[in-house]
Amino acid sequence: MMPAFKIKEIIDQIFSWLLLFALSPIFWFIAALIRLDSSGPAFYRHTRVGKGGHPFVAYKFRSMVDKASTLGLGLNVSVDDPRITRIGNLLRNSSMDELPQLFNVLKGDMSLVGPRPSWPYHAAAYNDFQRRRLEVKPGITGWAQINGRNSISWEERIALDVWYIDNWSLKLDFYILLRTIKTVVRKEGLYGTEGVNYDLKI
Repeated sequence: MMPAFKIKEIIDQIFSWLLLFALSPIFWFIAALIRLDSSGPAFYRHTRVGKGGHPFVAYKFRSMVDKASTLGLGLNVSVDDPRITRIGNLLRNSSMDELPQLFNVLKGDMSLVGPRPSWPYHAAAYNDFQRRRLEVKPGITGWAQINGRNSISWEERIALDVWYIDNWSLKLDFYILLRTIKTVVRKEGLYGTEGVNYDLKI
């Protein structure tokens, strides 16, 4: 009998292919709007840390002005941040800026469900408990994302990620995917309680 984690990998590959094929016209349309709205590339590429501590290049649609990390709040972003473009605001509020991470799922760097990918400077400072987030592939959505997202503390998010790792099942992944739709539609936990995210999302 095929192990459950192998089935998870097959599901990731099949659904990422299907979604990328179905959404390709939307990808081109969004990319064009981003380029028309502000100067700079349509996609934002940044280094993240995945399973086993291995770095990889993650993709997103650019929702802020080019080189935003050198301006304003730097690596932090607020709900009314002037660096967010008009199109970027729509992308962030709908979480559509995350869609290009389907390419990361297809490449095998990420999964549809798992802890959010770590920033290198976060991973470098992890203690033993926090480092457990790196035991599995990071995901586009996850247990912490549907249980507070940015509205809960960093420590709470990590605890939820570790709980997910210890209690993982295909059934749980399916539940998280369904709950993600509700979370996105209701814009739950999009920003921190003070209206600021201390985790740059360009």
